[in-house]
This record gives sequence, C-alpha cells and structure tokens, in this order.
Amino acid sequence: MDGDFRTLPGARNVRAYVTQFVARVTERNRLPLDYSVASLRLVDLVVDGLRRDQPERSRVEPFLCGLGAYTGEVIVRRAGAQWVDFDAEQRAFFGQPVGIRMPDGRAWNPLGKVVNRFEAGSEESVQHFYLMLHGRAGRQVLL
Repeated sequence: MDGDFRTLPGARNVRAYVTQFVARVTERNRLPLDYSVASLRLVDLVVDGLRRDQPERSRVEPFLCGLGAYTGEVIVRRAGAQWVDFDAEQRAFFGQPVGIRMPDGRAWNPLGKVVNRFEAGSEESVQHFYLMLHGRAGRQVLL
C-alpha cells in the first residue's frame, strides 16, 4: 500500500487519516469500506487474508493501523464515541497513542483489536467487538 500510514495522528486528526486510508484502499483494492457496522466483517476478512501468508507483523503494521483507525471511526460514527489522545498510563496499557471514549466514559482500543485479530485469528472478531461494546449511544450518530 502506498502512503505513510505508519504514524497515527493525534485524536483531532484521526478522521482525516481514516478518510485518506479509505480512499487509498477503496481505489486500489475496491474494498467497500462504507463506515457501516457490516463493513467491520470485511475488516475481519481482510485481516484474515493478511494472516494467511504469515508475514511478520511489522510488514503489515501500516495496513493494520489503518484498519484499526477505520474500525474506531465506525464506532465514532455509529455508536457515539469520540477519538481521544491516551495519557501516558493509557498508552502503556493499550500500546497505542489514541483510542475512543464511549458516551459512558469507557475507553477502548480498536487499533489493538485489529492487531489482536491478526495475531490470534477468528476468536478476536472486530465486528463482534463492536456488537459487544458497552456504553454505545442509544441511537446511531452519523457525522
């Protein structure tokens, strides 16, 4: 994949990062990433495809980062979450500089969930992660 998706921006700029990532992968690979909850199943399938060749994680890290940010953006748009910069303690715990905060105040790490899917396989479903999230807004929030 072209483009530099190795470095995540701060919470304020994640949406632009995701927009660029989606534009790049949909243009090149025709992936229907439409910010729907159903598209998270596609994220699971794409990560499974990456695992199939058993590459070193470092080789696919930028793509996993983009997919994780996309997953977070779906949660922001569909469940009322917001992007947040993690503090030092959260960064150490989650291993990521940014994450999402749900309306009930809980912080989640969608980027780490995509990495878990890559490392552990189907038992770490991204779509299931969304469906099991605590603290979702009672209605869809479309931005």
